[in-house]
Amino acid sequence: MFGAKTIFLVCFLFLTACASTNDYQTAAEFIYTGTSYASEGEFDLALDEYKKAIDIAPDYATIYNSRGNIFFIRGEFDRAIYEYKKAISLNHRFAKAYNNLGFTYLEMSKYDQAINRFSEAIKNDPQYAKAYHNRGLALFAQGEYDRALLDYNIALKIDPGLAKTYDNRGAIYLMIGDLDRACSDLTRACELGECFTFEIIMDEGYCAIPYLA
Repeated sequence: MFGAKTIFLVCFLFLTACASTNDYQTAAEFIYTGTSYASEGEFDLALDEYKKAIDIAPDYATIYNSRGNIFFIRGEFDRAIYEYKKAISLNHRFAKAYNNLGFTYLEMSKYDQAINRFSEAIKNDPQYAKAYHNRGLALFAQGEYDRALLDYNIALKIDPGLAKTYDNRGAIYLMIGDLDRACSDLTRACELGECFTFEIIMDEGYCAIPYLA
C-alpha cells in the first residue's frame, strides 16, 4: 500500500500539473488578445499582453514567436531574431518559428541563413507549404531558378491556393523564356487575387491570348 508521504507527493504533483495547465490556458488568452491588438496595428498593446503571458508561463514558446512577429513588422530585425531563437530554444520542433526566423534573414538578404532556417521548418513540418514557398524566394534571390521551381512546385502541390507562389513561379518561367507556362501561372495568380505581375506583362504585350475566361 502507498504510504502517506507517497500519497501527498502524488497529490502535490497532480495539483502542480493542473496549475501549470491553467497557467498555459491563461497565457494563451493573453496571446490571443495580443494578436488581436497586433492585427489592428496596436503593437505596444500587443507587447503588453505578451509580457503578461511571459510572466505567467515563461517557457511558452508561442509567446516569443508572437513577440518576434511584432518586432519583424516594426523592422527591428535583430530583436525579432532574438525572439524567434528563444522560441526555438524552448521548442526545437517549432516549424513556424524556424520559418519566421528564415523570413527575417531573407529580408536582411542573408540568403544562406534563410535557406537553412526554411529547411529546418520543412524538416519539422514536411507539409508546410509556405516554408517551401519562402525557401523558393531565397533560392530565386540567389539565381538558383531550378531549385526555386522545385520548391514552388511542392508548395503548390500541398496548397494549390497560394497566389504568390503562382506569381513567383510565373516570374521565373518568364525569365527563362517559357512564356506559355509563365502566362498560365500569372493568370492563375490573378484569378486568386494576385494580379500585379500579370497586369504588368499584359501592359507590355505579353500573354495577349485569352487565358482568362
